[in-house]
Amino acid sequence: MSSIFAKIIKGEIPCYKIAEDDNFLAFLDVNPNVKGHTLCVPKQEIDKIFDIDDGLYLGLMQFSKKIAIALEKTVPCKRIGMAVIGLEVPHAHVHLIPLNEMDEMRFHNKVSMTNEEFETLVKEVQANL
Repeated sequence: MSSIFAKIIKGEIPCYKIAEDDNFLAFLDVNPNVKGHTLCVPKQEIDKIFDIDDGLYLGLMQFSKKIAIALEKTVPCKRIGMAVIGLEVPHAHVHLIPLNEMDEMRFHNKVSMTNEEFETLVKEVQANL
């Protein structure tokens, strides 16, 4: 059965897409810890991050770095945190989270954003890519 990320990649479920190439997709988390919380996923459906072959893994890190740099230029923050947890969706993915304090890396407090806020943020981040 396809994960929610596989369905997003196939276009079966909409997303707030920031960037995409042949191997990876970056999109805003719809249940964000903070404004700008972004997910970077390989298009190949692989459950665990360390099951990804070395080339694709390094590519995911390079892709994530590019997105993180654009996020940091867009969302006021002290730095971009990165987390790989992988329990919530059985598809390897990287969380990029703009941080001003450590609690923003915790996945218990979430922020609400309107559709318009998501769409505006996508355009702002894309402008910084």
